[in-house]
Amino acid sequence: MGGWTYILTNKPRGVLYIDETADIAVRIWQHRSGQGSAFCRRYGLDRLVLAEPHAEIVAAIAREKALKAWKRDWKIRLVEESNPEWEDIFERVL
Repeated sequence: MGGWTYILTNKPRGVLYIDETADIAVRIWQHRSGQGSAFCRRYGLDRLVLAEPHAEIVAAIAREKALKAWKRDWKIRLVEESNPEWEDIFERVL
């Protein structure tokens, strides 16, 4: 079973939230409807700015852990390399 690693934010260079999921569409819907994490609700994180597909869920989990250990500047650079305008890419991922 595959998986996704993703980053949500509330605005360009704003608060970042990193997580993984087996079903990106369902998980983003949960965040946007207030059923996701309390952290996302607290900071209004609903803009999907990075989504990385993985063939195996264990790879997505490993990538999530690695990204969480990164410095904030590295995470921002990662997002800006593929999404310099910090656009919501949810429709492109589907």
